[in-house]
Amino acid sequence: MELDGSAAKAGVKLLTFEELTSTNARALEEARRGERGPLWIVAKTQSAGRGRRGREWVSKPGNLYATLLLADPAPGSHVAQLSFVAALAVHDAVAETAAMLGPHLTLKWPNDVLCGGAKLSGILLEGEGNAVALGIGVNCAHHPEGTEYPATDLNAAGAHVTAAGLFTALSRAMVVRIAQWRRGEGFAEIRAAWLKRADGLNKPIRVRLHDRETAGLFETLDETGRLVLRRPDGALEMIAAGDVFPLRAAGVEPA
Repeated sequence: MELDGSAAKAGVKLLTFEELTSTNARALEEARRGERGPLWIVAKTQSAGRGRRGREWVSKPGNLYATLLLADPAPGSHVAQLSFVAALAVHDAVAETAAMLGPHLTLKWPNDVLCGGAKLSGILLEGEGNAVALGIGVNCAHHPEGTEYPATDLNAAGAHVTAAGLFTALSRAMVVRIAQWRRGEGFAEIRAAWLKRADGLNKPIRVRLHDRETAGLFETLDETGRLVLRRPDGALEMIAAGDVFPLRAAGVEPA
C-alpha cells in the first residue's frame, strides 16, 4: 500500500498491517497514544471487522480495509458529515481506477457506494474524545453472499482493481474532498455532489429505523444531511439514521 504523493505532501501518514482485529479499533488506539493524524491504518485482513449497528464486516484478503484517523476534524455538530465526504471520496477513487463502472456507481444514503444497485463499499464513522476514525471497506475481490442488501465486488463487476491501487487513488481523493468540506463550512458543496450521485432520489423507498419502518418518496437531503422523506399523506419526515431499501422490496427482499 502506498499513499498518493499529494496525500504525503499534505502530511498524511500511513501504517500497514497484515492483519488487525479492526482498522477502526487500531486507529482509536493510536489516538489514545497521542497520534493526531491524519493517519491511514490499512490491513490486508481483519479478524473482527464491523459495520454499522454492530454488524460483522466480512474481511477476506484481497479487499480494502482502511481507516483514516483525524483529530478534531470539525465542530461536533459537523463531524457526522464526514460519512458523506468519505462516500464521495470512495466514489471518486472507484470511478478513477475502474472507469468503465463509472455510469453504474451510485451512493445509497447515508454512505454506501453501490455498483449496479449492489453494495460495493461501506463506511463506519466512530469517535472517541476529539478523535474520529473513518473506516472504509471496499469489496475489490470478494463480496458476501446471502446478505439482506445485495452485494458485489469490483472483480465480479468486471474491473480488476487491486486493493493497493484503489487505496492510492482513495488517499488522493480523500485529501480533495476533505479540503472541499472545509470542516463543515463547505458541506453545501458536498451535499450537492452527493445528490448528483444519489441512488433512489425522487423514487419511492422504505427506511428501517431502530424501532419501526417508514416509506415514501426520497425527495432530497436537508442542510445537515438528513434524508427528507415525503410520506404518502404528503407530510415530510426528516430521518437522521436508518437503513434504506427500494420500496419495491417491501415485504419481499431488498433489491
